[in-house]
Amino acid sequence: MGKIMTFGEIMLRLSPPGNQRFIQASSFDVTYGGTEANIAAGLSNFGHEVSYVTKLPDNAVGECAAAVLRKSGVDCSGISYGGPRLGIYFLENGVSVRPSSVVYDRAGSSMAEAVPSDFDWKSLLSDVSWLHTSGITPVISRNAAQITLQALKTAKEMGITVSFDLNYRVKLWTENIPEKQGIMRELMNYVDICFGNARDAALVLGYEEAGMDFISGDYEDCVDEEHMQRVRRQYGFTYLISSLRESISASDNSYGAEAAGDFGLYRGKRYMVHIVDRVGSGDVFAAGFIHGITEGRTPQQALEFATASAALKHTIPGDMNYARAAEIETLASGGGAGRVVR
Repeated sequence: MGKIMTFGEIMLRLSPPGNQRFIQASSFDVTYGGTEANIAAGLSNFGHEVSYVTKLPDNAVGECAAAVLRKSGVDCSGISYGGPRLGIYFLENGVSVRPSSVVYDRAGSSMAEAVPSDFDWKSLLSDVSWLHTSGITPVISRNAAQITLQALKTAKEMGITVSFDLNYRVKLWTENIPEKQGIMRELMNYVDICFGNARDAALVLGYEEAGMDFISGDYEDCVDEEHMQRVRRQYGFTYLISSLRESISASDNSYGAEAAGDFGLYRGKRYMVHIVDRVGSGDVFAAGFIHGITEGRTPQQALEFATASAALKHTIPGDMNYARAAEIETLASGGGAGRVVR
């Protein structure tokens, strides 16, 4: 398998220490993250050759963001530099009955202000066999949507596998919803493997079925075999993959996943997770599935590795995953369960 590339926006994350509220904080913990950056770091951690493409401000803060990825073994040579600023998000970590909360400060970021000429996709993708991006980047600006479309079109022309996480973020969908859904539907013409389900498709793509309310109706309808397969066939995906999270509280969740393909619908093992940091768990889930498929595993085996990856990520602070593949394999095979390794 050749190089894997991810494309998207990385941001500065500022969090009050522990479970403090914003109003209590006199300092913030600093990390960097963004869904495609997290996936790039996760795949590098699993032993893949990975490159990451974005646009960063040409200043010390932008260089810090790139340095975090270089430290994880990610090739950052394709990053474009320029523009006004790095996007920021503030995360207040929830606990018990209090949910986590995110405040975005990303308007006018270098990635949002990027232009198509910042990226020479034929050159960037010349040694790549897999491209991954998500539904976040195309909705941060019209230019970012056009850049994403160029990336996916070029990848398809070059015979590169494309995976895409629908990644609905309600705070990015407060205006121009029909326009954004139209853009996202166009992008689906170039996607082979999609992370999402019928609810995500309804929100992001405007997907509809007569008599069904996927947005506010029963969630189980959104993830059952019938509707997962209908969504998959509608957009021509090889696989449609969805996590299955039950939130008991902000501190404890039940976590599982499923994959739909020509083989039917497969639901894997579920884990009870006590949450240290939930952010990035969906990203390492995607990285785990991509890892499994590129390693030649069956979709079912890839899903089990991905689910165990995400379960372990809940125990690691920060956006990125630092669990080793061997640790994940142990958990996926039924070992570990939190016992001390001596």
